[in-house]
Amino acid sequence: MTATLGDAMSFSSTTDELSDTFDSTLDLRDDSSSLGSDSEFNGAAPYRQTDKYGFLGSGSTDPGLGQPPLEVIRQREAKWLDMTSHWEKAMSRKYKKVKILCRKGIPSSLRARCWPLLCGGLTNMVKNPKKYQELDQAPGEKQWIETIEKDIHRQFPFHEMFLSPEGHGQQGLLKVLKAYTVYRPEEGYCQAQGPVAAVLLMQMPVEQAFWCLVQICEYYLPGYYSPELEAVQLDSEVFFRLLKKTCPVAYRHLKKHSVGPLLYLTEWFLCLFSRTLPFPTVLRIWDAFFSEGVKILFRVGLVLVRLALGSSEKLKDCGGVVETLEKLRGIPPRLLQEDVFIPEVYEITVSDREIERECRSQLAKMKKTRPDFKFCPTARLCGAKPVFDAQQLQEAQRQGSEDHLQGPSIPSIVVDEPPARRSRAERRQEKEEQKERQRQEKTRQRQEKELQREAKKKEAEARKKPNTRGKTFHVHRKSLTPTLIAGIQEPKEGTSLEIPRLKRNSAPYLETYF
Repeated sequence: MTATLGDAMSFSSTTDELSDTFDSTLDLRDDSSSLGSDSEFNGAAPYRQTDKYGFLGSGSTDPGLGQPPLEVIRQREAKWLDMTSHWEKAMSRKYKKVKILCRKGIPSSLRARCWPLLCGGLTNMVKNPKKYQELDQAPGEKQWIETIEKDIHRQFPFHEMFLSPEGHGQQGLLKVLKAYTVYRPEEGYCQAQGPVAAVLLMQMPVEQAFWCLVQICEYYLPGYYSPELEAVQLDSEVFFRLLKKTCPVAYRHLKKHSVGPLLYLTEWFLCLFSRTLPFPTVLRIWDAFFSEGVKILFRVGLVLVRLALGSSEKLKDCGGVVETLEKLRGIPPRLLQEDVFIPEVYEITVSDREIERECRSQLAKMKKTRPDFKFCPTARLCGAKPVFDAQQLQEAQRQGSEDHLQGPSIPSIVVDEPPARRSRAERRQEKEEQKERQRQEKTRQRQEKELQREAKKKEAEARKKPNTRGKTFHVHRKSLTPTLIAGIQEPKEGTSLEIPRLKRNSAPYLETYF
């Protein structure tokens, strides 16, 4: 009992410090990434050089590393254009093909088109054409707006979109985050939503980015950005149990040194690895995340722990909590490149069913130790296919309610009254009558079969040839004369009777039929 209370107290204290730890982590990274002005880093503004993703300097990866040939990219673009033009057909009949193409990577030129379709943000935007404009024009709470303005400059300070406070990047990020606080005032603003919204804005316009953020917060990761962060706490326990199955060496080391999953997993999951991995790898992970859901986050986290702590050689320098956390943050960059890292993610065998089973198990344990724990993961949808099905169901229900209000277009169902209860004598008489009808029907069928059998027998006898096998007939040609004469009718007047001429003294012959 004492151990249980101690665990609960330590867990609650860790939870209370979780938000502060995350904020301090972002602050430290902000300070380290904002040293110097942009002109000092890359010269004057007109002469800045950016990579193809918009980052200043040499880029997040070496040019051409891990990129497929141009012909392959063009073929994938053609496939995605064909699927997106028939999206409902692709999702209802060919989702496996969509999943495979997402794992191979969505072309950079089509992510602005594919991500809103995969997560269902485009569908919500079409259903609510003026909703975002209303949210943008709403004043919003002053508390949230001030917090957002303080955090905006921290998001990707070396990206060309977010260099200037007056630029369209920071202004668009402010609009998206403020609109979400108006859209969900009970949740408000979470600091980890900034990097997520920033990555969305790098790929698409402001309104689409807002609806994609809504889908992530409500369907993909419900409860992640709530004030209590209960969903993150639950998934951290689930992650630790999955780590025990996939990488026992790392699990034993983390448990030995009391390195809880909240110490390293919070930033990974809340920011969707946007502040942890190289940007090309982040985009590939997001492609799969929009297609397959939170399962991808668990797999990526397991791969990171295995790369850092997966063998005894890697644990030689990890003698405590600080060294272990540094090891998790100091994975060699060459192992995080997309062509090396992404195949290892798909090799991890973690399914949605395993995650749901562990969620139920850990949720029951947490409710025993924490009666005030209210989060329930039933609202989470595992990928693009469940989101698509849920939206199709909502649309069908909406159309049904509208038709019901307009008029009874659906034919009414008439239910007849049950027949009156009959007496025992009536039921017995009905059974006897039924048996009599069955007996008469069998008799009639038997008679019909006999008649058919007799008719077939007569027909066979009529077609049967005379039995002449082995019989011999003696025929004399002279005896044919009276027969022929007898068989010929009397000639008419003026005509002569012609009798076949027979040879004289013709010998008789034998005719035998076999």
